[in-house]
Amino acid sequence: MFTAADYLASIDDGREVFIYGEKVRSVTAHPAFRNSAQSIARLYDALHAPESSEVMTTLDPNGYRTHRYFTPARSAYDLLKARDAIAHWSRLSYGFMGRTPDYKAGFTATLLSDPDFYAPFHNNAVHWYNQTSRNVMFMNHVLVNPPVGRAKTIDSMRDIYLHVEKERDDGIIVRGAKMVATSAAISNATFVAQNSATQYAENREEDFALCFILPMNAPNLKIVCRRSFEASSLSPFDNPLSSRFDENDSVLIFDGVFVPWENVLIYRNVSKARSFYSASGFLNRYPLQSGTRLAVKLDFMCGVLIKLLESNGTYEFRGVRTKVAEVVGWRNAMWAMTESMCLAPESRGDDSVVPRLEAAATVRYFGSQIISHIKPIFDTILGGSPIMQVASYADMNNPDLRPLIDTYFQGTNSNAEERLKLVKLLWDAIGSEFGGRHELYEHNYAGNNEQVRLDMLNHSTASGAIDKCKALVDQCLADYGVEGWRNPVWRFDGEREADLLG
Repeated sequence: MFTAADYLASIDDGREVFIYGEKVRSVTAHPAFRNSAQSIARLYDALHAPESSEVMTTLDPNGYRTHRYFTPARSAYDLLKARDAIAHWSRLSYGFMGRTPDYKAGFTATLLSDPDFYAPFHNNAVHWYNQTSRNVMFMNHVLVNPPVGRAKTIDSMRDIYLHVEKERDDGIIVRGAKMVATSAAISNATFVAQNSATQYAENREEDFALCFILPMNAPNLKIVCRRSFEASSLSPFDNPLSSRFDENDSVLIFDGVFVPWENVLIYRNVSKARSFYSASGFLNRYPLQSGTRLAVKLDFMCGVLIKLLESNGTYEFRGVRTKVAEVVGWRNAMWAMTESMCLAPESRGDDSVVPRLEAAATVRYFGSQIISHIKPIFDTILGGSPIMQVASYADMNNPDLRPLIDTYFQGTNSNAEERLKLVKLLWDAIGSEFGGRHELYEHNYAGNNEQVRLDMLNHSTASGAIDKCKALVDQCLADYGVEGWRNPVWRFDGEREADLLG
């Protein structure tokens, strides 16, 4: 497994990262990425730390030690222990880093469970399982086509959408763009595919039906980043979250990139490109990571909300507490749903288990709504108190201003510095540009809103749950008709009526 030093060395590899008009020489030293990279490095420290290594790691089938979620689970117990490992990592960023290395482990661990699905590239699947699990490799993914020409056919967007441009004896050349590659600048490799809503035309759009893995330093791969919240942070006092947990999102431009055959999983195969999400087990597994991470984030959000209300002196108000209860209810629901995913799993062909798809789809559905539901509660019961803050840490260091701040910015049960730390922490979480990105991020985390809902309905239909719902109604309808009760259980006639009347 990577150590923190191994990880940091692995991402200083000559990759082409662009931000603010410059090509970044070192992502581990650049002010837009260095703290986020250090935050990821802390996760690798936890793998090896004596106090957390037992929580974090297990032995894979080949006998080497790896993160618990990087290898297939064999029982409900294994899934619960994997959830503990996910939660431990998530707490190191208070739930604000979502695409940590264990996110894509939701997919890479499945490569060992059913490598034959990727035939004739089944050996590649096993190779990439071993490489990712042995190192606990940090992989991002990029699935979405740029938001242009969405109403057009895919093949008519060949000048923009990623596709195979040329086939060679040793691999393929691909060209086009993909979004949104969260943490691409500081990860080891990218997993490239189409998203689950993409519809391909048979015998016309096979060039787009691709699935492959690519190191981030591949020649001609351009990583074009959005504005860095980390780089614009004033100080830890002012930006305690965005200064260290900014998962920079980027567009990946494949400007004639060579992909060797050993990195390919699906090639010009429309049916597999459409079905691998559910067929691989990825749709079953990834919501366990995303749901657990969100549950940790909700722990944090509940804590900061209550502490600030206590500082305001309003936490004991009846109306306020009922609103806090709503936030706590969402927190409880997410923890309960992730536990349910583990306790009633589905079996795979190799006797491994994955979370039940119906439960996973439900986590995916509710997870996309929670932050949008609870943010208005924060806005309502906190009122204007999050705005009552000094401009920056520099005000606290002004000897003329500090006595006034100490008097007028204090809390009910805290001094001014303690209260302002709470206010700025909350503002960074939900009020800042970083907070706004997180609300959008959570809302779109699992894909477009229609597909999330349709997938849940389709999974429930396929599992037989919808048929059971309809059958229950049919059972009720069969009990009666215009003539009265058809089910003899409900008939009050003859001997039955006499017996009942005595």
